[in-house]
Amino acid sequence: MFLEQGIKPHNKFWLYLLGSVLIIIASFIGQIPFSVAVLYKTLNNKKGFSFDNASVMKIFEPNLTLFLVMISFAFALAGVYYVVKYLHHQTFLSVTTSRSKVDWKRIGFSFVVWSFFSFLSFLAVYFKSPENYIWNFKLIPFLILVAVGSILIPIQTSTEEYVFRGYLMQGFANLAQNKWFPLMMTSLIFGSMHVFNPEVAKMGYVIMVYYIGTGLFLGVITLMDEGIELALGFHAANNLVGALLVTSDWSVFQTHSLFKDMSEPSAGLDVILPVVVIYPILLFIFSKKYKWNNWKEKLTGKINVVEISNQ
Repeated sequence: MFLEQGIKPHNKFWLYLLGSVLIIIASFIGQIPFSVAVLYKTLNNKKGFSFDNASVMKIFEPNLTLFLVMISFAFALAGVYYVVKYLHHQTFLSVTTSRSKVDWKRIGFSFVVWSFFSFLSFLAVYFKSPENYIWNFKLIPFLILVAVGSILIPIQTSTEEYVFRGYLMQGFANLAQNKWFPLMMTSLIFGSMHVFNPEVAKMGYVIMVYYIGTGLFLGVITLMDEGIELALGFHAANNLVGALLVTSDWSVFQTHSLFKDMSEPSAGLDVILPVVVIYPILLFIFSKKYKWNNWKEKLTGKINVVEISNQ
């Protein structure tokens, strides 16, 4: 029912292309404060400055950088809302869930479960090679990180979920009239959006297995659960817990986290393990709790067009 909520006669695929452009424009508008701040800083830097991505992210104090960068996602989320409401004439609920209202308990459960898994994973890596980590805790900067991160990181992750698992998944469903094509396309595009992350430059393209695999996992739980609530909780936990626990000089964000990873990055078992082991375990947990069934139909079946009132 979730994908079907976007299947309407007026929802031609070109509307989704136009909507995507409008959302990107909204995101660009949100990037203006950071761009202006970077320009001002560089013009007043007599020593000159390199405009590569890694250098730009280190111009300001980490909490300020986090704040300025995350603003763009708030604008993009507003863009999604207005595109869905005024371009597609749907409710925001219709790209969130097939339920009559948002299930916050699902979001909370997914957040807690993945926070627990993330914490255990970090402990395992830490105790395996404690020499790779240093204690990075500074009380005031960390408290600011908690305050800023707890508000803006869920906005960032929710924006990505609404774009990929909500808006674009329904858009590709309109185009293909089936479920496997939206699942595959949104996973590939989601993974590709991370190709310019510094982690890819450091570890190589093998890390794309993790990014695309994560997109596939989020797409599967969205289709099986008929809504993006579980994906919202997972994604928020993944980014927020990561930002609070550990940082490094080569990650996309440098934060005032508890620990700093001093090791030389390499793509090994830690890249493959979540995709082939941990994600299937999560699927098992979710499927038992929410009594999922009929997997083949929900993930690969054809779209059954129905008229959804008030959506």
